[in-house]
Amino acid sequence: MANLTDALQQLREERERAQSQVEKLGSAISLLEDLVGRNGSRVVATSTRGGRVVSAAARRRMAAAQRARWAKVRTQSPTNGSAKSSGTATKRTLSAVARRKIAAAQRARWARVKAQQKKAA
Repeated sequence: MANLTDALQQLREERERAQSQVEKLGSAISLLEDLVGRNGSRVVATSTRGGRVVSAAARRRMAAAQRARWAKVRTQSPTNGSAKSSGTATKRTLSAVARRKIAAAQRARWARVKAQQKKAA
């Protein structure tokens, strides 16, 4: 019987060593997954927003290009009929007759809607 209890004790110790090794491997795997990402692509942990990483010099070039684009837009006159972009849009007003026609048409639309609702109920 002593041999069986010794064997049982050795098996239990071996199981504890194996469990601790599995835990160590699990923590190492999770650490590597955090560094590399779940799908195998590299994740940059410098920003919470994600996206691509751009150097400071590239950001300066992008900003200069955007400033140049805006300057070009501001200097061009509105040739394609978009007076809204230059801020010189003229205010257009409707005549009283046109406003009455629009109001009458809207009243007719609402009357149709109310008649359909009354018919459905």
